[in-house]
Amino acid sequence: MFRKNILAAAVATVFVVPASAVAADDAEIGNIREEINELKDGYENRIRSLEERLKKAETVTPPTTAAASTSSVSGTAGTFQLGVNILGAGGGSSVGDPELSNLQAGGHDPSRNGFTVQNVEITATGAVDPYFDGQLNLIALISSEGETAVELEEAFLRTRALPWGLQIKAGQFFTEFGRQNSQHPHSWDFVDQPVIMSRLFGGDNLRSQGMRVSWLLPSSWFSELYFGAQNAKGETVRSFLFDEASEIGGYTLVPSNGARRAEDLLFNARWLNGIDLTDTTSVNVGLSALRGPNATGSDTFTNIYGADLYVKWKAALNQRGFPFVAWQTEFMRRNYEAVDSVSLGLPDATLTDQGYYTQLLWGFRPGWVAGLRYEHAEGNDPNGNAAADPLRDDRTRVSPNLTFYPTEFSKIRLQYNRDRAEHLADRTADSLWLQFEIGLGGHSAHKF
Repeated sequence: MFRKNILAAAVATVFVVPASAVAADDAEIGNIREEINELKDGYENRIRSLEERLKKAETVTPPTTAAASTSSVSGTAGTFQLGVNILGAGGGSSVGDPELSNLQAGGHDPSRNGFTVQNVEITATGAVDPYFDGQLNLIALISSEGETAVELEEAFLRTRALPWGLQIKAGQFFTEFGRQNSQHPHSWDFVDQPVIMSRLFGGDNLRSQGMRVSWLLPSSWFSELYFGAQNAKGETVRSFLFDEASEIGGYTLVPSNGARRAEDLLFNARWLNGIDLTDTTSVNVGLSALRGPNATGSDTFTNIYGADLYVKWKAALNQRGFPFVAWQTEFMRRNYEAVDSVSLGLPDATLTDQGYYTQLLWGFRPGWVAGLRYEHAEGNDPNGNAAADPLRDDRTRVSPNLTFYPTEFSKIRLQYNRDRAEHLADRTADSLWLQFEIGLGGHSAHKF
């Protein structure tokens, strides 16, 4: 983006000429074109030179020489930042807690009438040495029964000096599928996670232990490929070897022995592209895919596909990034191979679930953002069990909200949900939530 903005400025400078230049002869036009090309070549050479200097500096400069911020802790292994984020909500719904917990299936969603501590997160990030960065995310939750649960959400290393645009990440981390899956709850634009994500990925987004490689392609626009392999067993990989639930679509889930062969791992791929349409409008387009074994049999697999789009306009003359308009959309589809492993008389089948959300945000003045999200999800199978299943029935949700950021370290959000679902006795539910957030340290600041 930096390069394109410079080139655009150079071109604009050349074309601000007196009116008489419009009528210049062919020779004058040729001169102008030559000057444009010289400017472009000069700026591109300068940018390449600066990029090479930056790469060398990052490679040879120990990160411990960098000045630590007030939220940093220095030690012999490097410098890291500590951040704490507290996210909570209060409100209620027209349905009782049992039905509400099915509607709000995300692990960080407000899922009961009254008050909910959605997420308390402690984050440590920093440079380990000239070769690796590290990140740790510990979270605490309070369940509807009042019990506190502590989880290791992410803990990974990431290379910082590989050649040819390559990077490796290894450890426990969010799978890079779509746009929102890798975002932590305090980064969400709405109080709750999209319905289709709760259905396909479970309550805590799709994450597991593994490794992935990314490659920044040598293209004229931003283009990056991701390939990864992770463990397919556990609560955070619901569409794969998660067998603690009793069944899916009428098919009983059976215990798994974990990864005994390469096919027992979860594989993912993603292709992300970014372009600047104008000086004020940018677009990101992504395609994602997942493949891994599931828990209905010893040789059954799940495939998930997704596409995502993000478009943002920000005024050329802005204050802290306002005003802006941002549109985000994701579509996902799951094909779940199912077999009858316990002799229930069910035929082999492929259970399909799909859905999407589309949302629009309008930052109409500094600190104030209005949002609107529409969602739809549906599932079907040959046995006709989807309509009664809260995680597979036909479902729509409309959610307008209003968010106020007093500073970049806090926010207050009011959101209304109108749900329509087949499994509900009255088919509809209305919910109202007031969310608050505070951030301590360097990690938790919101981007204006």
